Amino acid sequence: MNRLARALFRYFIKGMLVVVPVGAAIFLMYWAVASIDKALNLSDLLTDKTGKHMYIPGLGILNVVVVIMIMGVLVTNVITEPIKAWFRRWFARLPIFAFLYSSIKDLTEAFVGEEKKFNEPVLVEVNEFGLKKIGFLVQKDLAKIGLPGEVAVYFPYSYSFAGQVIIIAADKVKPMDKSAADVMKFVISGGVSGLD
Repeated sequence: MNRLARALFRYFIKGMLVVVPVGAAIFLMYWAVASIDKALNLSDLLTDKTGKHMYIPGLGILNVVVVIMIMGVLVTNVITEPIKAWFRRWFARLPIFAFLYSSIKDLTEAFVGEEKKFNEPVLVEVNEFGLKKIGFLVQKDLAKIGLPGEVAVYFPYSYSFAGQVIIIAADKVKPMDKSAADVMKFVISGGVSGLD
């Protein structure tokens, strides 16, 4: 009976190792999509014959996709440089909004813009004991801020999209022969996946 209980417990643990990550990933994706859909569904504007608000599943996500596509078309074909300059001047008058907007815009462009910033994974030796960290080279020349021969490296945190930027001598930084996506997956996962 004791052997049977141990075997069942072992099977239970192995099952958990499969079910928990899959379940958590599905739950988080469902929660994020459902939250966005509910917040942007515009159900307050739609009513049925009895006057009740109608909730149409997926309408919020569709609204987001349509707005993003329209903005992409406008920015590509209609909005000219003078209009962009006017918006930049207007944003500059709202310091907190300008700071948040520019930070989020830069971060978004770093991942999906035309000039992706996190595309050069590097290995950095950080101390005399040989401790190394994996990061992404984001600035190759810091001479304009009085730091010739130094570079800026971004180190993302595991299980987070936050991170930190450090300034370090260029000779301490060694390029990695791996794709940026694989290295980011490796770092974000806490080192347990991504370098297959």
